[in-house]
Amino acid sequence: MTSRYDRAITVFSPDGHLFQVEYAQEAVKKGSTAVRLTADARVVINRARVECQSHKLTVEDPVTVEYITRFIATLKQKYTQSNGRRPFGISALIVGFDDDGIPRLYQTDPSGTYHAWKANAIGRSAKTVREFLEKNYTEDAMANDNEAIKLAIRALLEVVQSGGKNIELAVIRRNQPLKMFSAKEIELQVTEIEKEKEEAEKKKSKKTV
Repeated sequence: MTSRYDRAITVFSPDGHLFQVEYAQEAVKKGSTAVRLTADARVVINRARVECQSHKLTVEDPVTVEYITRFIATLKQKYTQSNGRRPFGISALIVGFDDDGIPRLYQTDPSGTYHAWKANAIGRSAKTVREFLEKNYTEDAMANDNEAIKLAIRALLEVVQSGGKNIELAVIRRNQPLKMFSAKEIELQVTEIEKEKEEAEKKKSKKTV
C-alpha cells in the first residue's frame, strides 16, 4: 500500500503520512550517537556557514543560535515539499552562546521542525540517553564544568560498550575555541566515574545490611 505514495515527497498517503520524511527520520534513529559528517551534513553546514557570513556582513552582528537554527530548519523543510529533491536524512544538535552569555541548545529534524533543550541526544539509542539525562540533569550540577562533562560521559556509558574507547567528547566555552578531549582525558574521566559508582554502591549495600 505504501509503495503508491512513498515515491514523491509532496504526496500524502490517505492517512496523512509523508513517507519520504518518515524514512529520513528513521535513518536518523539508526545513525550513530556520535556526530558523523555525511554528505547531507556537509551541505547543511556549508549553507549555514554562508548564511552566518552574509548576516554578519549585512547587519554587522553575529547570528543568534536560534536564528541559525531556524535557518537550518527552514532549509530542511523546503526539501520536504519540492519535487526532484529528497529530505535531508539528518537531525542536528546546534549549540552556542548568544551575547547574553547563556549557552543554548537546539535540535532540528528532517521534517524542518526545531526545539530548544537543556540536554539532548540524537542517533541510535538516543531514547535511552535522553531518559538518563532527564533523570539526572540538574541546574546546580551544570554550573560546574567538570560535573557537566561527567554527566555527558555517564549518559553515553549507558549505551556505549568498551568504556571510553568508543567515546568522543568536545567542550565549547564562551569566547574560546572548541576543545576536543584526548582519549587519555576521557579514560581518566571514565575511571573516576566508575570509582564513584563503586563507592555509591558500597554505601548503599551498607545501609541495606
